[in-house]
Amino acid sequence: MPMSENSAIELKTGARLASTVCDGEVMVVAAPDAAVAMTCGGAPMVASGTDAARVDIDPDQAVGIQIGKRYVNEDGSLEVLCVKAGEGQLGANGELLLQKDTKKLPKTD
Repeated sequence: MPMSENSAIELKTGARLASTVCDGEVMVVAAPDAAVAMTCGGAPMVASGTDAARVDIDPDQAVGIQIGKRYVNEDGSLEVLCVKAGEGQLGANGELLLQKDTKKLPKTD
């Protein structure tokens, strides 16, 4: 589902966004300089704590997000941390976000 330009917002590191289709919430870890249209489950996300009406999830985007996992866009300019699990898949500017691979910690003896 394409996002309209007026749903794009300037994201700041530390900002929290909530899904309007599920219980999912994310915190912005890194944000690009341009405005971003964030979605979860195909619907626009809102600032956490905002009293927004629930909408139906897009069945094609009902993949789910996991608490403690980081999600990034393809070029790595946007990174969010899932702080509350949900059923929707994250997207930004019409592009789906991918789960970031975890780095192995060095072995200590």
